[in-house]
Amino acid sequence: MLACLVSGDGRLRHGAVLKYFYGPMGCGKSTLALQLDHNHTRQGRVGIVVTRLDRAGPGRVSSRIGIGRAAVEIGEDTDLRTLVRDRWAAGGRCDYVIADEVHFYTEAHVEQLVELVDVFDVDVYAFGLATDFRSRMFPAAQRLFELADQVVRLQVEVLCWCGRPGLLNARIVGEVVAREGAQVVIGDTDGTGEGEADVRYQVLCRRHHRGGDLGPATRTAGQLRLV
Repeated sequence: MLACLVSGDGRLRHGAVLKYFYGPMGCGKSTLALQLDHNHTRQGRVGIVVTRLDRAGPGRVSSRIGIGRAAVEIGEDTDLRTLVRDRWAAGGRCDYVIADEVHFYTEAHVEQLVELVDVFDVDVYAFGLATDFRSRMFPAAQRLFELADQVVRLQVEVLCWCGRPGLLNARIVGEVVAREGAQVVIGDTDGTGEGEADVRYQVLCRRHHRGGDLGPATRTAGQLRLV
């Protein structure tokens, strides 16, 4: 049982935690982030919701089921500790931070989240992907695996076209599974993305991600193409 103490500034010290929720696209990460914020707010807690490079645009947390809310957009040089300090300096509270799209954060951002927990006694709930389109871990995700108090894999019936559990996010460029390119290219599952070529993402099982097989509808003369 965690001890509850009152710090010098009057805030309740309850033993803050860093929880990292991860999973492939479409597994409900942002939906859970929004629900968690709602639940904490109902209990009188006050938090900050931050995000980076959400598909809906800057300063927004959006879910594929149609719900969303405004958030603080962070950049390369954002210091998350400063966001909390500024809130306190203005006479406000910050009991928790919800960090969405955390795979796009820097490793420095993750270290700041850890400090918010260990030094500032602020709960942190982080949500994001673990791996990129090559099935390689994002640097921020790897650091969260190393440092988080709890790591929770979300799997809300995300399926590959074959019916197996969808584990990996394939980047599709011109209906071909991409194997090279920048780690971060913003796109969605509907075929809208950055750059000259249309970019979309598709969740696949490990077998079909490795084989580059997008399903019967995308096969040409029984052959698969990889780039």
